[in-house]
Amino acid sequence: METQPNLPTEPPVNSQKTAHPKSPSLWLDALQRLVKSKTSFIGLCLILLLILTAIFAPLIATHEPTSQDIINRYQAPSSEHWLGTDELGRDIFSRIVYGTRISIQIGVIAVGISAIVGIFLGCVAGYFGRWLDLIIMRFIDILMAFPSILLAIALVTVMGPSLRNAMIAVGLVGIPQFARIVRSTVLSVKETEYIEAARSIGAKNGKILFSHVLPNCMAPIIVQATLSIGTAILDAAGLSFLGLGAEPSIPEWGAMLSDGRAALQTSPWVVTFPGLAILLVVLGFNLLGDGLRDALDPKMKQ
Repeated sequence: METQPNLPTEPPVNSQKTAHPKSPSLWLDALQRLVKSKTSFIGLCLILLLILTAIFAPLIATHEPTSQDIINRYQAPSSEHWLGTDELGRDIFSRIVYGTRISIQIGVIAVGISAIVGIFLGCVAGYFGRWLDLIIMRFIDILMAFPSILLAIALVTVMGPSLRNAMIAVGLVGIPQFARIVRSTVLSVKETEYIEAARSIGAKNGKILFSHVLPNCMAPIIVQATLSIGTAILDAAGLSFLGLGAEPSIPEWGAMLSDGRAALQTSPWVVTFPGLAILLVVLGFNLLGDGLRDALDPKMKQ
């Protein structure tokens, strides 16, 4: 009998699938790149310092922010008053510490107003288009034709000078930026295949807009909100400096600058330290916003 040649045998098939490393999600990958960036990390640290100072203000402050001591007015920085005193003898360090609460309140409320209204207008204009897009965007163009600080001054003048009205005015001024960013993102997202698939199965416009389109627009919205918080704090400080924002008794940094400008040459610490506080906070939000913009951009992924 002839023997059959030995045929090569196939290797046994492994019933278990080879495990592949799971790739990190978009947000986790963005967080990792954000932390690795030195400038973004500095901005994040400044913002965390601001938040912790606002939370533990009663423990950090050395004096009551509204306590007056006329005898010790315009005192230079010392062991008793770390950053000196103002024209009414109030401790500047304590007022700056409590002013962080006002700054966070201004940023959150003003940007919240801008984001809510701007996102709604941008979604409606970008998704439905036609005459709604024409009307909404022409209104946005009119708002953008005026310098933001001048428009905020006009709004506060009409509503009346107060910290609440200043926050509302700053929030209304910031609507165009959110509306234009959301509209441009919606225009690109609504033409994708999964949106067409949602329409083909009979999904309503409201569900498509808020369940599919808007979640994919969150990256630029988050970046714009982060950058807008610093701008809102700066604009509100400018309004308070002009006497259109916080009352003099409230420890708000812009109002502190306005109260101390008369003694700028004789007691420069009265305006130097509140100005540095505004500088650091705005710098922190700008650095963090720039880092988020790079981290959430897929083109920047290595």
